[in-house]
Amino acid sequence: MSGLTRRQFLKRTLASGVAGGLVLSGGVRIAHAASATDVMGTLYDLTRCDGCIGQKVPLCVTVCREENKSRFPDPVPAEQIQYYWPNKKKEDWQGKKHLTNRLTPYNWTFVQKAQVEHNGKPLEVFIPRRCMHCDNPPCANLCPFGAQYKSPEGPVLINKDLCLGGAKCRDVCPWGIPARQAGVGLYMKIAPKFLGAGVMYKCDLCYDRVKKGLEPACVVSCPRKAIMFGSKKTLREVAYKRAEEIGGFVYGDKENGGTSTFYVSSVPFEKINAALKEQKSRQQDPAATGFPLMQAGVANFLDSANGMVAGMLAAPVAGALAAGYAAYKTMKEG
Repeated sequence: MSGLTRRQFLKRTLASGVAGGLVLSGGVRIAHAASATDVMGTLYDLTRCDGCIGQKVPLCVTVCREENKSRFPDPVPAEQIQYYWPNKKKEDWQGKKHLTNRLTPYNWTFVQKAQVEHNGKPLEVFIPRRCMHCDNPPCANLCPFGAQYKSPEGPVLINKDLCLGGAKCRDVCPWGIPARQAGVGLYMKIAPKFLGAGVMYKCDLCYDRVKKGLEPACVVSCPRKAIMFGSKKTLREVAYKRAEEIGGFVYGDKENGGTSTFYVSSVPFEKINAALKEQKSRQQDPAATGFPLMQAGVANFLDSANGMVAGMLAAPVAGALAAGYAAYKTMKEG
């Protein structure tokens, strides 16, 4: 924000919010709920994924890190990151960039391994995890800064230049997907002690590649063709057909009100979730972020009374900030 003081930014943001509020009062949501015919999606066939046995790191994880490394956070040194009022915590992953066994601001996908028993047999299931790119994402609709949105192509995106790291998106995500990095982003320039705690990061389904008609890097890299990419409507049909063939189960179609990510497994997802939950309970910090569970049938927060009220309260503020950012960008580029 070179050349723009904190006071000027806040003044312009509040002024632009008048227009933003008018648009929102007309019934336009910050993040639109996508239809099944206008978005792309992915399908993970867990009967094919073996976690890239023999590789130190699964290939989908390796190529994701390589594809996105230029967009990873570049925070100030750890000793310069301040606690922000009223919290006495900060999330700083710059000393843990090497981690590939959980979601972090530097690792947007990883592969979980679950030991389960099904039909009297012990089985090992590998589950690639990253953002589900929901149809009606509460993370986007409830972001108080208007920094997240559902793109027409399907991916749910975060505007890192507008995000203040409040982590509301992670709080309302059933899987707690977005990861926060302190010491980077807009809040550092306007009010590092009061407004936020960094920037949230997650998979964007290789949006730049998707816009060019290319497949996400993880899809291209999978040696066992366990990840499919294409029309969400088509992949949903493929998922249920595959599940019928193997006497299996589908995940992601109903969860959180519907997503653009489907999983097919020969093992019930209730059993997979139980195994993941047990794993998490054994960790040194079971409340730690970055290790999502797989709750079958989990509901969308926006469908609850509290969720609807929260959405109404968040919309004007988010609209004002988003409008202020748009005005600032226009001024900068003009």
